[in-house]
Amino acid sequence: MLLPINYIPFLTLLIAASTSVDASLSERVEEYVLATLAENGPCVGRGGAPGVCISTQSCSNGGGTYISNKCPGTPENIKCCVKTACGTGNKGNCRFTSNCDSGKTETGKCPGPTDFKCCMPKGTGYPRPKLPSSSSGCKSVAINGAKKILDAFEGKVKRVDCIRECKDPSSSDHCTGMATDIMVADGGVKTTAGEPIAEWVMHHRKELSLKYVMWGQKIWDARSDKVKPWSQWDYQACTVIPNCKNGDRGSNTRNHWDHVHVSYR
Repeated sequence: MLLPINYIPFLTLLIAASTSVDASLSERVEEYVLATLAENGPCVGRGGAPGVCISTQSCSNGGGTYISNKCPGTPENIKCCVKTACGTGNKGNCRFTSNCDSGKTETGKCPGPTDFKCCMPKGTGYPRPKLPSSSSGCKSVAINGAKKILDAFEGKVKRVDCIRECKDPSSSDHCTGMATDIMVADGGVKTTAGEPIAEWVMHHRKELSLKYVMWGQKIWDARSDKVKPWSQWDYQACTVIPNCKNGDRGSNTRNHWDHVHVSYR
């Protein structure tokens, strides 16, 4: 039976020692390693549903259901956990990302390890959201910019926010109606869906009259930055948390993981 390469030196040493100490040591070590590997590993639930071997508490906390006798060699509290409905409209199901044929996943909707995500079917998306109105205080440049983004990313945007009441009007472009938040997930939910939108905004900076765009703890400023992938953008400034690391402001919303912030000029 094949084992991960990082276990091989450890096993070799113990198996060699077993010739003079305990002939069954190698078998016990292998059983232990296999049980360890089984935790957080794949399993198959009722009806062939994809699952993950995790603790019953983690499964229940994440909204899943579990069945016994599907994760052999693991502790009693490790069961096969499945979640057959997740994500937007409960149209997805939880599975390992390597088995998500559509390539469309939503983060934070499934119990288990980070690569066990909500796999959404192809062709699904949000209904087109309403644009902010000028009567709300949102400026025409922001409304027109949001419309262009919606046209380019049909079904990818859940909501568009613009104006915000502020004690200090200089604290945000939202205060003056010169910014839009392009929501790509439920509030507070971390997703990867905004990255292509943020980079598109960067590439279409002139037609959008872009000032700057923020996504995933990073910022790109049209007034000073060169065009480059999101991964190379500068980290956003710290606000709520002084001296924060890597632009971490303490929540997925403040860190712009659930929406793309677009400021106009």
